[in-house]
Amino acid sequence: MKGKEDRHHEKIAPKSNWIRSVVVIAGLTIFIALGWSMCQRAASQTPIPPITSKTQETQSKHITPTYRAVYHFTVPDKWKNDPQRPIYMDGKYHYYYLYNRDYPEKNGTEWRHATSTDLVHWKDEGVSIPKYTNPNGDPWSGSVVIDDNNSAGFGKGALVAVVTQPSAHEGKQEQFLWYSVDKGMTFTSYSNAPVMPNPGIRDFRDPKIIWDLRRKKWIMVMTEGTKIGFYESDNLKEWRYMSGFSTENIGIVECPDLYRMRAEDGAYKWILGASANGKSTGKPNTYAYWTGDFDGNHFSPDDPKPEWLDYGFDWYGAVTFEDGKGSNQYSYRYALAWMNNWDYANNTPTLKEGFNGMDSVVREIRLKHEDGSGYRLVSQPIEALKQSSTSRESLDQIEVNGTYTLPIKADAYQLETVISWSALKNVGLRLRESEDGKRHVDAGVSLEGHYSYVNRAYTGQPDQSGTYVESKAPFDVNRKNVHLTVLVDKTSIEVFVDAGAVVHSNLIFPRMDDQGITLYTNGGTANFENIVIRKFR
Repeated sequence: MKGKEDRHHEKIAPKSNWIRSVVVIAGLTIFIALGWSMCQRAASQTPIPPITSKTQETQSKHITPTYRAVYHFTVPDKWKNDPQRPIYMDGKYHYYYLYNRDYPEKNGTEWRHATSTDLVHWKDEGVSIPKYTNPNGDPWSGSVVIDDNNSAGFGKGALVAVVTQPSAHEGKQEQFLWYSVDKGMTFTSYSNAPVMPNPGIRDFRDPKIIWDLRRKKWIMVMTEGTKIGFYESDNLKEWRYMSGFSTENIGIVECPDLYRMRAEDGAYKWILGASANGKSTGKPNTYAYWTGDFDGNHFSPDDPKPEWLDYGFDWYGAVTFEDGKGSNQYSYRYALAWMNNWDYANNTPTLKEGFNGMDSVVREIRLKHEDGSGYRLVSQPIEALKQSSTSRESLDQIEVNGTYTLPIKADAYQLETVISWSALKNVGLRLRESEDGKRHVDAGVSLEGHYSYVNRAYTGQPDQSGTYVESKAPFDVNRKNVHLTVLVDKTSIEVFVDAGAVVHSNLIFPRMDDQGITLYTNGGTANFENIVIRKFR
């Protein structure tokens, strides 16, 4: 808007000038109208060019590079470790995990809360059980249940959590009860006294509670050094010891698990699980489990030696849980774990961005019967993950003798392929590969060594000692093919071998621009068929 002095200096144009102005304006109006009409016709005949990969690449240059995972759950800031078993309530999965807001300066964990409708996308709900709010220190792992029958007296549908805390009684590990009457947003400490006092042992932690539908009572499993204890209760406040299951050669066990499943052949089995360390005998340091029978008091394993749900280095503190939307809770379950390892837990490039903590993708696990080897769990990424991908590319059959680099680059994707051969020494995929081919993580099968593997020796990775660089699992070399489903993200790789009979979950720290994919063989030719790559953004 013009000022007052500007308006006083305006002049009225002579009449002749006014006429000339009218003519000029009319001509301009016709010219503009004709031009607009021509543009409209051209626009109707020439489609707007689509956004190309080059355009997207240009746009991505304006995004700050980050090591934060694209499709894995990561802590918003600071630190996370043990997951707590999610529960399903009011159309959402409620997930609690151990969180340290003071990391890395101070210690002490609390329960932070997140919710999801699909187990892929998560909403942060803040801290639900804060640390150092009672005399018993910080809350560690435990489990939360929905008390539908009001057995504990906090109201029908209240959430009840039994949690390990290093109590005021000389720092002993004891179990304390917390409850929530606001849909799990906040929990209240029931008492400064433990509902399960320490019986006189050093390691007494990580209670996991289930409702035994057949016997109408609460059952708890507790890790007690190298043993897993079984307890029962009618009200979640008073617990009675029933029996114990002793483990061998897998170290101190943590985060126990107990559930019932129906196998593909129709048989029902109980599964007892725990996070354990089998490194002394060449076994994984992940989730060990036993199939067997549970009579309401004792667990009897089919075999005293455990099986392993993951053969990688970074799948610890795992929990399994029911599909809240499913109609048959026994035919399958979900599972997730903390993707890290206590041997190098603080070694990650994400610290520069202010956070340290990521989970594996959620898996669907099922129980299969195998001739000669009994019952075993198999696992696959949940279908919702595939559905959340942003693009899909497929390639025809590719015959490889040596190496073949795909015309596709990515840093967060799911790749599936079937590989077949007649005579071969080694076959696999180089992932997150650098332009010069010197840096990469390898996933494949060694026919000479009789094992599947993930080798992170040639890329950035957390184990600076160089001890834990190649994870291995037995592979039957009599077979002449293998199916691989590979999940790659900014700092992780998860490889599902042959419909998830074996899984390797490992942390990797490739450079951000290392995004190549190369197929390779050694000692022969292999066919890579049905290659499908789904990218995530």
